[in-house]
Amino acid sequence: MNVSYSPAGLKPKPELKSNTEGAALTGNTVTLTCHMDQSTGWQFYWYQHTQKHQKNTTDKNSYTVNIDSVSDGGQYWCRAGRGNPVYYTHYSDALWVNVTDQPKTILTVKPENQLFSGETVTLRCDIQGGGDTEWTYRWTVENTNYWNKNIVSEYKKQEYKISSVEHTHSGKYTCRGKTRDGQNSEISDAVTLTVSSDKAQAVLSVSPQKWLTEGDSVTLICEAYGSSTGWTFSWYRDDNEFNYKHLSDSSRGAGGNYTVSSAAVNHTGVYKCRGERGEQVYYTEDSNTQPLWVTGVSPSVSLIISPNRTQHFTSDSLTLSCEDQSNSTGWSVRRYTDSGKLQGCSSSYWGSQTGSKCRISSVYTSDTGVYWCHSESGENSNPVNITVHYGDVILESPVHPVTEGDSLTLRCLYRYKNPSVLTADFYKDGSLLQKKTTGEMIIPTVSKSHEGFYYCKHTERGESLKSWISVRVSHSEVQSSVLNMLSSLLAACPYLLLTVILVFKCCRVRVTSVEDQCQYAVREEESSI
Repeated sequence: MNVSYSPAGLKPKPELKSNTEGAALTGNTVTLTCHMDQSTGWQFYWYQHTQKHQKNTTDKNSYTVNIDSVSDGGQYWCRAGRGNPVYYTHYSDALWVNVTDQPKTILTVKPENQLFSGETVTLRCDIQGGGDTEWTYRWTVENTNYWNKNIVSEYKKQEYKISSVEHTHSGKYTCRGKTRDGQNSEISDAVTLTVSSDKAQAVLSVSPQKWLTEGDSVTLICEAYGSSTGWTFSWYRDDNEFNYKHLSDSSRGAGGNYTVSSAAVNHTGVYKCRGERGEQVYYTEDSNTQPLWVTGVSPSVSLIISPNRTQHFTSDSLTLSCEDQSNSTGWSVRRYTDSGKLQGCSSSYWGSQTGSKCRISSVYTSDTGVYWCHSESGENSNPVNITVHYGDVILESPVHPVTEGDSLTLRCLYRYKNPSVLTADFYKDGSLLQKKTTGEMIIPTVSKSHEGFYYCKHTERGESLKSWISVRVSHSEVQSSVLNMLSSLLAACPYLLLTVILVFKCCRVRVTSVEDQCQYAVREEESSI
């Protein structure tokens, strides 16, 4: 038997150490080690708070403390013992275990968790209240696209980037931080990435309406379908057939709205938009097209239609011409059909362009749409809505807006008699206006209240399509109101002028009076001296 003697007959004293370099975090464990340079056969006794409060006994010189709360921190001691009766070593020096609450982990994702195939996504793991601790990071994804749903990545960087996501990247992502001595932060809340296999689609809408009067305000609204975060948008207007020009005055950083505060005739055209986002720029598909139709008071050119009506029977021939007050050269006819196609007469199969005239030899329902004149310099005429009806009854109504004070004549025409007049009922905005007439309705004096959708109906031969009748203020009324305003101002001018003169004179009198009083006071002061 070997017998060890301590120096000067002293009992051995173990050294207590911890595996943590800094504070212990709740939710983790701390391993305490009781070091002794003695032989085997010892049992180790562990104490917390006081040397009388024995917490545990182990055969090994290590003890794992579960840090469930801050109260698990404080002073710890250890000592060893063996034999029967037990021979105890001295207590170790006290070891203070500092405990702080486990920091919260925040997982963020950019641009968002609703993604499209091909986008770049960045997930970032932030430790709140982690101070200047050096952290490494652990990422976990629960991905239902794999048989193994828990794929753990020991990726140590704070940001986890996927440069081109696919549908297989869909899943629940979490992260947590880890200190150098193995202490873990909380696990973040899960972020679910959903990756669509389709490319993002931009959707364009118009508010409040597509048909405008010169001076109206209108807003184009662009959205990425199924997604809302991080997008900027650009808008385009047709420059030529199948060629859209970027609107340079559209601000990409202004969100999804492009507003025209005061519409002009030259804003007539077909628009589309596109969204983009991300550091490695990802583009949506081009949006659907949306037209804007602006009617001006006195456009430089007019679209003349023969026969002069908005509704036509299938198989009718149609001639459209651009007539300028000074020169009609350089103008061509364009159209936007109900199927969403932008077409020019000079480069299409549906019509033949000769100079500024476009002829359609036989119209079909596919020719229904909005027609206008467009110049090489980018000017536009007032747009005209033309409808082609397969039925037997159409409404003959004016092509261009009716001026207030003028008379309006509407006729109900029958396909198989030319010209033909039907005994018909006339409707406005769905309400019956005139019943069983000879096929003609006359409004002798038109006002703004007559604006609306009109159609006619025959009990046996059917009903026409609806046509919008637009009413504009006459130039004479505008001029009259301006003249009345000027007359009022001129009538008031003598009184205004007289008022100004009187005020000026009063001010002069007041100033003169004050000056006289000052001179009198000075003379009084001098005489007293």
